[in-house]
Amino acid sequence: MNKSIITKGVLVLATVGCFTIAKAQKIAHIHLDSLMSIMPETKTAKDAAQAYFKGIENESISMQTELETKYQKYMQEEATMSDVVKKNKQEELQQLQRRIEDFKMQAQQDYQKKTGELTAPIVDKAKKGIEAVAKEGGYKYVFDTSVGNVLYMEATDDIFNAVKKKLDSMPLANIPGGMPTGGVKDPKKPANNTPPKGGSK
Repeated sequence: MNKSIITKGVLVLATVGCFTIAKAQKIAHIHLDSLMSIMPETKTAKDAAQAYFKGIENESISMQTELETKYQKYMQEEATMSDVVKKNKQEELQQLQRRIEDFKMQAQQDYQKKTGELTAPIVDKAKKGIEAVAKEGGYKYVFDTSVGNVLYMEATDDIFNAVKKKLDSMPLANIPGGMPTGGVKDPKKPANNTPPKGGSK
């Protein structure tokens, strides 16, 4: 009986100790989407994604124009076609229509994959900045409030400005196929105060 009481007492003390330690741990939060939206690399990635999408869109328009042109020609010549030619033209139009549908489906998947590749370096840099600030500030946990799955939390520190300052001191993330636009220059590269010619619209 005494052993049971002692065991329960030890468990209670251990539980209280765990809660005390957890309560003493510093917790912070940050809106990751907002942080990424102000990073200069995000504009670079968006521009690259837009250019990539434009190429896909142009190909889709070209294929659709080809289909419409062939269909109009078919309708104009249908009355004079033999049955075998008519059947061949109909199959040709159906095949082209299927190719367009397959292309659009594949293009959507390809664009999503490309977007993921372009944003991956930005996410990686943001997380590194958050990790650096968390370690400097002694935070054990950092919640991302942009995902919206935090239903309740006690008062925590918002480290948005601290992470932004940390990111400003870091080199730009390398975006695949993207040209850096604005933001902090790589400290390893010499400064260039000459304004660029032309400019993107």
